[in-house]
Amino acid sequence: MIVETAPAKINLALHVRYRRPDGYHEIETLFAFATDGDTVTLRRADADDFTVTGPFAEALRPQPGQGSDGNLVTRAAAAFATSFAIDARHAIVLDKHLPIASGIGGGSADAAATLRGLARLHDVDRDDPRLIEIAASLGADVPACLAGRTALGTGRGDSLVALDGLAGTPLLLVNPRVAVSTAAVFAGWDGVDRGPIPGGDLLDRSVAARNDLEPAARRIAPDIGKVLALLAAADGVILTRMSGSGATCFALFDSIAARSEAARTAAAAGHWCLETKLA
Repeated sequence: MIVETAPAKINLALHVRYRRPDGYHEIETLFAFATDGDTVTLRRADADDFTVTGPFAEALRPQPGQGSDGNLVTRAAAAFATSFAIDARHAIVLDKHLPIASGIGGGSADAAATLRGLARLHDVDRDDPRLIEIAASLGADVPACLAGRTALGTGRGDSLVALDGLAGTPLLLVNPRVAVSTAAVFAGWDGVDRGPIPGGDLLDRSVAARNDLEPAARRIAPDIGKVLALLAAADGVILTRMSGSGATCFALFDSIAARSEAARTAAAAGHWCLETKLA
């Protein structure tokens, strides 16, 4: 049996430069990862089986008469079997703890964890280019989640340059229990190129940068503004920002105690919270 963590992804910064002819957007983003998230468990089996457990399982369970082919986990498994000519069956359990459509790469992280787990199960090198090709075919964030380390992402976000991270920094994720469509948020972007992410060390770059999708996301989900204000008012905050296309926001703190106090305040306001740290 193989167990892989599918850690939450955050965008320390996300600059949208322009809309590309292929329909995607040219972006610059600073990817970082939490130490916690979902979990994918895989084992060989007599027949393929996919089960979802955890507090956010219900949103991913197929409705009666529907298959599970739309889930990124099963799509990743099918693509792996095709690419590597694997004649095997797998039982896969996704323990879903990250909210759906929340800007922290939940589905992408799950797909990436599935690919890593299958690679371990079938003795495939983690750096095999076919894994990266599969990841890129599944979504723009999946290659970054497959690598699972701090990086500058350009292009669709799938051209990656590894960066020195901020491992161990206390991190709080807060979601106002609102799902936001990535497509709708990108469609609401105002089309203005406000320039590249600046240089410097990772924290300085992050503080000086922004998330260009935040205004569009806040129009769709005004509660994002309430979460950001709550986090900005907390003691010990180093950086606070919306992640990805929202609605999850995050804050980096100078101490675990400060993070925990902010989490208590956010939970009391009815928000979903995850107390974790940067990987």
